[in-house]
Amino acid sequence: MKRLHTELSRLYLSPPADGQDAVDESRLVDADGQTRALVLGLARPADWDAISRVWQGVQADLELPAPAIAVCGADGYQLWFSLAQPVPPVQAHAFLELLRLRYLDTLAPARISFAPGPAGHTRLVPARHADSGQWSAFVSADLAAVFADDPSLDLPPGEDNQADLLSRLKSIQSADFETALQRLRPVAPAATAAVPAGQAAHAPQDPESFLRGVMNDSSVPLALRIEAAKALLPGPRPHQG
Repeated sequence: MKRLHTELSRLYLSPPADGQDAVDESRLVDADGQTRALVLGLARPADWDAISRVWQGVQADLELPAPAIAVCGADGYQLWFSLAQPVPPVQAHAFLELLRLRYLDTLAPARISFAPGPAGHTRLVPARHADSGQWSAFVSADLAAVFADDPSLDLPPGEDNQADLLSRLKSIQSADFETALQRLRPVAPAATAAVPAGQAAHAPQDPESFLRGVMNDSSVPLALRIEAAKALLPGPRPHQG
């Protein structure tokens, strides 16, 4: 396997199905509908000063590994976060929404995107952008600002260079991800008062407790609360073929 494919698989992709070795967008979501790749995009226009607040903040404030930085091939930047263990889409999008509220709350929400999204809407990097004809690519932090006027490449980036950039990155461990969610979530005064004495308010939650917290938190956007409620509904598990 090529070095770039090895690094993309290590950081972002689910195990290949039926022994297949394909490295493509279909592996951004696993057979259970969960993902290890959380992508925050900012576009229309690209704004490195803004997206760098997120890149720096998750490291300094949340003590998480640095996400990969990418130019999308059209009009924006992306941050690619890698999780050691996959999570449901509602939890992935809740994390990205909380990052938006913490670091990008002064920007129009329409400029910000979360991925993985609907099938076919998320492309691996590097890739040729269907509309612009330009290429997306991972870039280093010290060169990211250079692409503010044109966040794309005319030619496909070198695979070895892309692999080198990804090889320096680490995945977010489950406990650290849960702790980051707790730090990001706004705490209502009433909820704080209800915590029993001696119980750590910042203790990591299991997925069901997290989803119930999202559903019942009036400070969380309504769309995320609805998705959390749907995720808690009983029902048959997806058929595993």
